[in-house]
Amino acid sequence: MPHVNIKHFPAPLNDEQASELVSAITEAVTRAFGCAEGVVSIALEPVEQQAWQDQVYAPEIVERNHLLRKTPSY
Repeated sequence: MPHVNIKHFPAPLNDEQASELVSAITEAVTRAFGCAEGVVSIALEPVEQQAWQDQVYAPEIVERNHLLRKTPSY
């Protein structure tokens, strides 16, 4: 605990960029939850733009809007 899953359009992140992103998220999560770095897991999940509506927007943003802490502007 905790697990963070970031769904995003496919992006050409190199190893350094991915590492920086994971490090920043890990730091924020450990600070917010007061947990050790070793218990945090992070997934980067590319989702094709044409699949976004069905795989992400409808099931995770619309249907689970009560869990959102930041809403998209689209």
